[in-house]
Amino acid sequence: MKKICFFLLFSFLFIPIIKAEDLAPNAKSSIIVEQSTGEVIYENNSHEKMAPASMTKIMSLLLIMESLENKTIKWDDEVTVSENASSMGGSQILLETNEKMKVEDLVKGISIASGNDAVVAMAEYIAGSEENFVKMMNAKVKSLGLKDTTFKNCHGLDEEGHVSSAYDMAMIGRELLRHEKIIEFTSIYEMYLRENTDKKIWLVNTNKLVRFKEGVDGLKTGYTKTAGYCLTATMKKNNMRIIATVMGEPSAQKRNSEVSSMLDYAFNQYKIKKFLNKNKVVKSVKLSKAKYDKVNIIPMEEVNILSKKTDKIKPSYEIELNDIKAPVRKGEIVGTLIVKNNNKKIQEVNLTVERNVEKANLFQLYWNNIKNVITGNIN
Repeated sequence: MKKICFFLLFSFLFIPIIKAEDLAPNAKSSIIVEQSTGEVIYENNSHEKMAPASMTKIMSLLLIMESLENKTIKWDDEVTVSENASSMGGSQILLETNEKMKVEDLVKGISIASGNDAVVAMAEYIAGSEENFVKMMNAKVKSLGLKDTTFKNCHGLDEEGHVSSAYDMAMIGRELLRHEKIIEFTSIYEMYLRENTDKKIWLVNTNKLVRFKEGVDGLKTGYTKTAGYCLTATMKKNNMRIIATVMGEPSAQKRNSEVSSMLDYAFNQYKIKKFLNKNKVVKSVKLSKAKYDKVNIIPMEEVNILSKKTDKIKPSYEIELNDIKAPVRKGEIVGTLIVKNNNKKIQEVNLTVERNVEKANLFQLYWNNIKNVITGNIN
C-alpha cells in the first residue's frame, strides 16, 4: 500500500506543467485575453497584420447585434436575398436569389456555419450595400481604438489589404460578447434551417471545440489559403470568461489543440475577483443649475480584478471626473475610474451618472437654494 501511495505521489509531482511559451508553437500569432477586464494573459506576435479569414464575421456579427439592440432591425424581420448574396463562394447556407429569411435564421447561418451568403444578405439589409456595411465595420474598428485592422469585405474571403491581428480579433470578440445573446447562437453545434420544408439544410458548427471542450460556447473559426487556419474561441468557467485567438495555424487539428491548451492554461493559472458592481456609487458630486442637488457617479461596467491564483490582491481605485454640467444623461461618459492592484494601475473604466439629470427651471433653482439654506449646505 505504501508503494502504491508513493508511486501516485511521485507521478503527481511530475505531471507536465504547461508553460506560456509552449502554448501555440505552430501559430504565426496568438493571444489570450480575459473578457471582463480586457487584460492580456499571454501573447505572441499578437499585432502582426494577417488575413483573418472568416473571423472577419466577428465584426459583422457585432454590427448586427448593435443594430438589433438599437432597434434599426428586428429578429423577425424578413430579409430578401439579393443575387449578389446568393452567389457568394466559400462557406454557404445555400440561399437562393429572392428567397426570404428571417434575421434570426441568418444570424444562425453566420454564427454556426459561417455562411458568406448569409452575412452579405445581412450587410445589405442593414447598410443598403456591402460596401456601406464595410465602411461601418472600419468605423467601428476606429471607435474601438484598434490599429491593426482594415476590412475590405464582411465575410473574410481573401482580398488585398483585408487584414487584422490576433489582438484586434480578440478585442472585437470581447466587444461582441457584451451582447450576451450571441452565445445562444455560437454555442449551437448542429441544427436544421428551413426544417419541415424541402429546402432544409443541416448546419454544423465550424468551431468543433463547442462540442468537444466543455465550457466553450463560441466564437468563430476561419480558413483561407492565405490566412491558414484561424480561431477566436471563448470559454466560461468559475465566473471567468477567456478569449483565445490563433492565426496562421497549419491545420485545423493543430488550431483546435493549441487553443484548447491556451484555454486550459488561463483557467489553471488565473482567477477573477469582482471588485465593483455596475451600480456601485463611487462618488457623489454637486451640480449647479441642475434639477437635483447631487448626482451619483457609477461605473459603466462591472469592475473585476484578474490575478494569478498564487498572487495576493489589494485593489483600489482613483477617480478622474470631467467638468459635469446639466443636462447629463445616464450612459454619457463623465469621467474615468482608474483601477489599481497593489498600487499598480491595471485598467481604466468609464464612469457615468446614476440617472438622467436635467437643467433646473427657476422654481427648482429657488427650491434648491431654500433647501441648502435650511440644511446649511451652502458653499
